[in-house]
Amino acid sequence: MDPSGPKYFTIIDYVIFALLLVASMSIGLYYAFTGGRQSTTREFLFADRNMKCLPLSLSLMATFQSAVAVIGTPAEVYANGTQYWFIGCSYILGLLIPAHIFIPVFYRLHLTSVYQYLELRFCKAVRICGTVTFIFQMVIYVGVGIYTPALALNAVTGFHLWGAVLATGLVCTVYTALGGLKAVVWTDVFQTVVMFTGQLAVIIVGVQQAGGPSEVWIKVRDGGRISGIDLNPDPTVRHTFWTLGVGGVFLMLSLYGVNQAQVQRYLSSRTEKEAVMSCYMVFPCLQVALMLSCLMGLVMYACYGNNSPLEQQYIKSKDQMVLYFVMDMLQNFPGLPGLFVACLFSASLSTISSAFNSLATVTMVDLIKPHYSMTEARATLLSKMLALSYGIICLAMAYVVHLMNSSVLQAALSIFGMVGGPLLGLFCLGIFFPCANSIGAVIGLAAGLVVAFWVGIGGFLARMSSSVVPPFNSTNTVAVTPDNITITAVTAVIDAASRPIGLDGFYSLSYMWYSALNSSTVVVIGLIISFMTGPTKGDDVASGTVYPLVRTARSLLYKLVQPSACCTHPPEQKQIDGHKEINGNVKEDAGTPEETETFLSSNPVSHVEQETSV
Repeated sequence: MDPSGPKYFTIIDYVIFALLLVASMSIGLYYAFTGGRQSTTREFLFADRNMKCLPLSLSLMATFQSAVAVIGTPAEVYANGTQYWFIGCSYILGLLIPAHIFIPVFYRLHLTSVYQYLELRFCKAVRICGTVTFIFQMVIYVGVGIYTPALALNAVTGFHLWGAVLATGLVCTVYTALGGLKAVVWTDVFQTVVMFTGQLAVIIVGVQQAGGPSEVWIKVRDGGRISGIDLNPDPTVRHTFWTLGVGGVFLMLSLYGVNQAQVQRYLSSRTEKEAVMSCYMVFPCLQVALMLSCLMGLVMYACYGNNSPLEQQYIKSKDQMVLYFVMDMLQNFPGLPGLFVACLFSASLSTISSAFNSLATVTMVDLIKPHYSMTEARATLLSKMLALSYGIICLAMAYVVHLMNSSVLQAALSIFGMVGGPLLGLFCLGIFFPCANSIGAVIGLAAGLVVAFWVGIGGFLARMSSSVVPPFNSTNTVAVTPDNITITAVTAVIDAASRPIGLDGFYSLSYMWYSALNSSTVVVIGLIISFMTGPTKGDDVASGTVYPLVRTARSLLYKLVQPSACCTHPPEQKQIDGHKEINGNVKEDAGTPEETETFLSSNPVSHVEQETSV
């Protein structure tokens, strides 16, 4: 077929795409009119705290495995090789730390919103600052999530851009507002199956079109798209092992450790053990999703080689590459383009619905309920109205995203690094440093946000003003042979000589380091201010809000040095009795510095009385 000609959906494609929207809407309606009918805030916002680990793990994965990843990752691999695949290394610590530190802290405090922790640990002002920052972060990210698939669909098939935006946003808003978290989780499960099925089908057919697996391997190998481990320590290099494997850990912690959308799912588990298990089960799910996306990028390269549709001007952006590939190579297979578009929009719907539900939760629990008393029925109705309102706001935000000129993958991860990083730093300041006080927390968060937007916006403007933009990643993906070793060495010398310095070097920082830089800024500034204004005393720290890092490390070291110590009984911990009531919450006094490190047991007794009736 003519590669430059228009691509159109068949009737079967439209039917498959429509079935996705109908099925997603049906799940929401089912949970709206069955069971408890979403009549309480506990059921609407937390699925009655009765979710099992398997659907939760799929939902946790689907929440941030959005259309951004389905479109952006294959395009990244096609252009720059498999170096991005090393981000999978960051999933190990990025999920182990939340499973063993963040989940136990939050679950044993029986929180409703993760930002309630900030009031227990610091004060109400810190809680409000954290909540407002999260709302800002998610509204921007959802704008990217709504706009991305609609833009690709419009560019390649001519499907009406804003028609696709409205269809995605409205369907998502309706089933989220009606069915609550339970509908969101189960639609995530359904949409994850559709997403994996669509990607796998495209890969299988694409491999056949390229001449088989062996032919695909030869083409991507000879084309230099199989990247080795790049150990270049330069933080301005966009993708290296360190930026992806280490910088990615901080990004993962901001997503799976302290983000309300994910913590809300942990808290909806039946037990803490199931919450931890769901976090474990996210790891293979994420690895499968990453593998499918990277394989799709390699198959695209095997089919097109260096004759990129972008360079041939068949498309205007590399973010349209994936859908163009589907429509160009696979249009002779009726229904397959529709299946992939359903896959693409499934990823988008799962992200958007999770955001709406979490935004409604934090607004209700952190900003409204503490100041206005209301009946349970009215609180539930207001929560549904909030979900509906955020749907409309995020649709408007999609238009703002329309004005951006950047890779959607990089834009989305940059947003989470710029805003999620300071939030991660704020929680780490409270959980790991008992001496941190409220003043240090507020000033540290402010400093982190200032640095975040300074680097992020400065880097964006620097790229916009640059007259020459390198088409490929600075990571070397050329196959290593004796003939090109000299060329590689010369290139390295030239790159070192042309490396940006001063503010230009600061602005050139890889977007994968944003989370690490910003969270570290919050912790360092927060600790400095805390010591300048008087560190928090042990008596003023609520029990269970500080993770016993020193005691845990000492215990592990003791077991390593003396294995027989595993069989001995640990000394009994003192029981904490003191309580202080803050805004309807019961804040427990730590009593003594020794008791500050006492971690709450995992018994079912609530240690925090909620502000809501849940």
